[in-house]
Amino acid sequence: MNKKIRTALLFAATLAIFSAGYGAGVNRPDAFRDTGRSVSSGSDRFGMPKTVLHVVIIRWKPGTTAAQKQAVIDGVREMAARIPGIRNIWVKPARVGSLTWNAAFAIEFADRAAADRYANDPAHAAWAKIEEAVRANSLNVQITN
Repeated sequence: MNKKIRTALLFAATLAIFSAGYGAGVNRPDAFRDTGRSVSSGSDRFGMPKTVLHVVIIRWKPGTTAAQKQAVIDGVREMAARIPGIRNIWVKPARVGSLTWNAAFAIEFADRAAADRYANDPAHAAWAKIEEAVRANSLNVQITN
């Protein structure tokens, strides 16, 4: 698959996951508390949070079992419970955007420091061994304001 298509697919997956997360949080009374900024014009409201959104899309290796795939997703939940600074996770992709990509997840970090801690945390290292054994490829992006 050429680079332009991969980039477009990653953007689409990132946008879909971000939109789902935003939609879940927009009705909270404190939805704009973290931003210090919000925009409101009529019924359109949105915030620009300083959190960091980490989005990953995965292509499984041929022969990866359902149990192995579930172990990767369960590992994301376990990391969220163990690593300080993880605010929210998304583990059920609504659409991945291509037949060549099989799974996606997103992690929202409280700030850049929390995202950096995650990268070096032993729980992440243990999870990465499980994930690396069954993934053929992955694309990762982090987004913030």
